[in-house]
Amino acid sequence: MRVSSKPINIPESVTWSNKEGELLFKTDKGELSLQMHSSVELVENDGNIHFSPVEGAPNAKALAGTTRALVNNIITGLINGFEKKLELKGVGYKAKMEGKTLVLSLGKSHQDKFETPEGVTITTPAQTEIVVSGVCKQLVCQVAANIRAFRKPEPYKGKGIRYEGERVIIKEVNK
Repeated sequence: MRVSSKPINIPESVTWSNKEGELLFKTDKGELSLQMHSSVELVENDGNIHFSPVEGAPNAKALAGTTRALVNNIITGLINGFEKKLELKGVGYKAKMEGKTLVLSLGKSHQDKFETPEGVTITTPAQTEIVVSGVCKQLVCQVAANIRAFRKPEPYKGKGIRYEGERVIIKEVNK
């Protein structure tokens, strides 16, 4: 069964509109929009929406599935929100929030600073934990990846910033 053929049930707490291929979704948590591709059609019935490919358009089946997945992520984010947790591993590695700035001490001669973008909330429940949360899955994951890029886990000791539950394979030291 193709992803695009599955209907999306839109809850009553979400209001949405379709203006010339621009989908706009609103809840009390915020609002998100998505520009639909011209080779995807939207069909609405009984509070559900379906996405179907336009006949004869190249890549239309793939684009219909992608559009359905993006809309599903928007609705999930506006209802429940998304969060990514990061862990700091290493002696002296710590993180703290100073206003809207995340300050990272990662064993360098200086501290790395990361400004929190609009639409994302960053918290540090412990010195070695960072929680990135928001309603847009793409933005939350991108911010988490940007923070992780300051010091990716290295393969010999495993020190660095990693996602919660990420497994780092440790290499044997050359002798």
